[in-house]
Amino acid sequence: MDSRRAIFLDRDGVINVNRSPYVMAWQEFVFETDALTALAQLAQTDFLLVVVSNQSGIGRGQMTRAAVEEIHARMRRAIADAGGRLDRIYYCPHAPTDGCECRKPAPGMLLRGSAELNIDLARSFFVGDWIDDVRAARRAGVTPLLVQTGRGAHALQEIQHAQLAPPAIFDNLMRAAEWLLGQAHSSQTNKKRDS
Repeated sequence: MDSRRAIFLDRDGVINVNRSPYVMAWQEFVFETDALTALAQLAQTDFLLVVVSNQSGIGRGQMTRAAVEEIHARMRRAIADAGGRLDRIYYCPHAPTDGCECRKPAPGMLLRGSAELNIDLARSFFVGDWIDDVRAARRAGVTPLLVQTGRGAHALQEIQHAQLAPPAIFDNLMRAAEWLLGQAHSSQTNKKRDS
């Protein structure tokens, strides 16, 4: 079976408005401006759409897995109702001190997605709003994209401070999606030319 391309997406600050300390219930979940439209447009491409999210509130004892999974089920339904899709949702339930391999900036969730969904990481992208998203993407061999929603503006300062090469930067998920749609279109054009 041929491997597929994916767009990995951070959740808080990319799909929904970041909330301090966490989004604890569906009632606190607010989609970022135009995020539903962006996801509906990306759903028309051949990219797999995969959420990868740190949810350390579970490991810190501040929320339950059941609460996170209910939020994800409702988020998925709302996205589907708007014409979008999510092919898989991965989340890390561990606290930062647990030393797991899935919490970003570790690339564990992206590598798991690659193994389970046959994703070609070198042809995939990761839209995030934090330096840990950029680091996880690069450690997995995925192209990072940074949005300025959520913690994105502060992330750029962190990236510069860490002397990392900055990724491509977009105002929000909608702007990143427009660029990704161009990538999807050029890939389809090249495929037709090669066949």
